[in-house]
Amino acid sequence: MSASTDDWRPGASAERLRRRAGMLAEIRAFFATRGLLEVDTPQLVNSAVTDVNIHSAEVRWPGGDGRPRYLHTSPEYAMKRLLAAGSGDIYQMCHVFRGEEQGQLHNSEFMIVEWYRRGWAFAALMEEVDALLRQLLRGASLAATRYLSYEQAFIEALDCNPLTDSDDALAARARRAGFEEALLQHCDRDELLDLLMGLRVGPQLGTDGPVFVHRYPASQAALARLDPADPRVALRFELYLRGVELANGFEELGDGQEQRQRFAADQRLRAARNLPVPAIDEYLLAALAAGLPPCAGVALGFDRLLMLACRAERIDEVIAFTSERA
Repeated sequence: MSASTDDWRPGASAERLRRRAGMLAEIRAFFATRGLLEVDTPQLVNSAVTDVNIHSAEVRWPGGDGRPRYLHTSPEYAMKRLLAAGSGDIYQMCHVFRGEEQGQLHNSEFMIVEWYRRGWAFAALMEEVDALLRQLLRGASLAATRYLSYEQAFIEALDCNPLTDSDDALAARARRAGFEEALLQHCDRDELLDLLMGLRVGPQLGTDGPVFVHRYPASQAALARLDPADPRVALRFELYLRGVELANGFEELGDGQEQRQRFAADQRLRAARNLPVPAIDEYLLAALAAGLPPCAGVALGFDRLLMLACRAERIDEVIAFTSERA
C-alpha cells in the first residue's frame, strides 16, 4: 500500500481529539453518579451475529485451531451474560466493527456507548438517553424532545402506514419516493421499510431537537420484546437528531427459546440471500436460559454524537484514523 505525503496525519484536529477525550470523561462521570458499573468485554469473539443487515469481520491467524473468530459488532451478547450472572446495571464504551461500512457517517471501526438498566421499561431508558444527550450537547440549542411511533413517523413523512399497508402499496410509495424499479424488485417488505426509513423518513427527523422513534414492526424486533398490548410491534426505539440515527434501544427479550427461533429465522434468510450463515451464539442462549433479569438496553453511536457536537460533516473529522488509513 502506498500513501501520499500527508496520509499519515490524523483526520481529526487536536482540538477535536481533546473534545473527544472530554466527552468520554463526561460520560463516565454521568454513569458514575447514577450508579452504573463500567465493564470491559472481549472484542474478539467466537460467534458472528446472525442479523442479516450486519456483517461480522472474520479473523484467522497461523497456528490457531483453524476455527475463525470474529471482531464483535456490539458488546450486547457479552453484557447480557454479565447481567444474567448478577452484575447489576452496567455500561461499556468500546470500539465495534461492522464489515463493509464506510462513508460520511460510517467507518468499519467505530465507538459506541452501551448500557443496561434492570427493571426499566424502554420509556424510562429513552428519558435517560435524552438526559445524557442534552448534557453532552448543552451548548446547542435543542427544541423539546419528540416521542413518535414508527407508524406515526411514516404517516407524517410519507403518508403511508408501515403496519397496515400492503407490500404493493409500500412498493408504490417507494417508487413515488424516487427509488428505481430494478432495486425494488429485489426487496422484501422489511427491506422496503428499511430503504424508506433510512433514506426518506430518518433524514427528516430531529431538525430542531431529538426525536425518539419507537415501536418498530415485530419483524424488526431483533433482540427486543414484542409489545404485549400490540404484538404487531416491538418494544424498540431509535434516536434521531438532525437527520442522523444516534441510538438503538430495546426492552430486552429474555426468552431463550424465542430468541433461538429468531436466530434460526435469521439463518434461513441469510441462506436465501446467499450470505454467510454463522452458527448461533450458544453462550448467549445459555445465559438467557439461566435467567436474564428484566431490563432495557441501548447502544449510542459516540462518533456520530461527537460529529453533531463539533458540527463536523464527516466521521473522519472526529476520529484519529479511518479504517482506510489505520
